[in-house]
Amino acid sequence: MSARVRADLDQLPAYVAGRSVAGAIKLASNEVSAGPLPGVREAIEGAAADVHRYPDMGVSELVGELSRRLDEPSERIAVGCGSVAVCQQLVQAMCTPEHEVVFPWRSFEAYPILARVAGATGVAVPLTAEHAVDLDAMAAAITPATRVVFVCTPNNPTGTVLHRAELEAFLARVPQDVLVVLDEAYREFVTDPEAPDGVELAREHPNVVSVRTFSKAYGLAGVRVGYAVGPVEIAEAVRKVCIPFSVNALGQAAAVASLRADEELRKRCDLVAGERVRVRTELVAAGYEVPETQANFVWLPLGERAQDFAEHCLQHGVVVRAYAPDGVRITIGDERENDAFLAAARSYAG
Repeated sequence: MSARVRADLDQLPAYVAGRSVAGAIKLASNEVSAGPLPGVREAIEGAAADVHRYPDMGVSELVGELSRRLDEPSERIAVGCGSVAVCQQLVQAMCTPEHEVVFPWRSFEAYPILARVAGATGVAVPLTAEHAVDLDAMAAAITPATRVVFVCTPNNPTGTVLHRAELEAFLARVPQDVLVVLDEAYREFVTDPEAPDGVELAREHPNVVSVRTFSKAYGLAGVRVGYAVGPVEIAEAVRKVCIPFSVNALGQAAAVASLRADEELRKRCDLVAGERVRVRTELVAAGYEVPETQANFVWLPLGERAQDFAEHCLQHGVVVRAYAPDGVRITIGDERENDAFLAAARSYAG
């Protein structure tokens, strides 16, 4: 007899990363084409000299920089190995096997995995017909067993964003002992003035946490740094369940340098926002349904044709992300990459 693995892991869905195909344009993982921000490579090279030493377990330099920039006490900030790790720590800190985790679907595919790993029950709530998070249905799904509710805005993979008024109305319906996690991985790309700032909402509501990442707009997907901002007791609990030294020295140095390149970050996000308008406009003109997006990607609700469309794009040298049987997500790249995708989309006859 071999050592016994948890039987329920047989039902655990696998996280599927965006494909990489040699020689093809990769628009499958919401990475930014521009690479790391100015000063980041130099910061990593400097930190590399000390990789024989353990990193600062408290990630104090990064926490201090975030504290100054967000005007938040450092006690309300917790840093982890990417925002997905922070989300996992939140579930671990809040849930036991008798609890439930409510999340929209389709949304970030890690949510059901995080709930199952913690032994909790995941409760998936369908999106609206407009591919947006259905806050009324989310509120109705909350039971006495609910401990965590994930709200992804802009929503991944559909790109739709919630407005502050509707989110405030939703929070008024959520019991105070239920933690609402605002997953704002794509916050830096948002241009809608009605979109809420999750950090501000976390200041105003004792059961709200904002989670953000350096993987997307900041171009640090390869070094894995994310953070949460929220009530002191929640941030402390997140730190308690964190794997020691999970944010390495190179990641901390890269994140700090990225925060200090805020002017270049703004230029980058403006370029992405302009290209996403162009891509969406041209797709709509070509006859596709494309929800309004505030992220660095667009969503094509192609249903059963999703995988076929993705294979068609690959044949034209572009890798996109199929979420069969729902749709396809396409990252906004640079102008050349986007033109290649648009040519593939126009030639699709499925």
